[in-house]
Amino acid sequence: MSLLTILKFKCPNCKEGAIFESNHQLFSFHVPKMHTHCKTCNLKFEKESGFFIGAMYVSYGITVAEFLSIFVLMHFVFNTSLMTAFLIVVAVIILASTFNFKLARTLWIYLFYNK
Repeated sequence: MSLLTILKFKCPNCKEGAIFESNHQLFSFHVPKMHTHCKTCNLKFEKESGFFIGAMYVSYGITVAEFLSIFVLMHFVFNTSLMTAFLIVVAVIILASTFNFKLARTLWIYLFYNK
């Protein structure tokens, strides 16, 4: 498992096939569409119905980590006011929501992948 492969949203089996239909729109405000199977090795991404419900918890963890790190950076390092730091955090989290969605689902697939 390579961090670069995860960040490119590639199949955990062959490391070549794309998990999502489009990898170029990371900061758009729509729900990315996933392939059901890898186009290269035919690995099924959704193991069972409701498989990606657990990815919501991964997404929550990613968002909390982003919130805390950006808030600490803005408020304590750059000495911005609480309101300014909070507004910057909210803006970054909204902009990164599509990326977080893709990352959480990809991590969830990799977590349950067996060779």
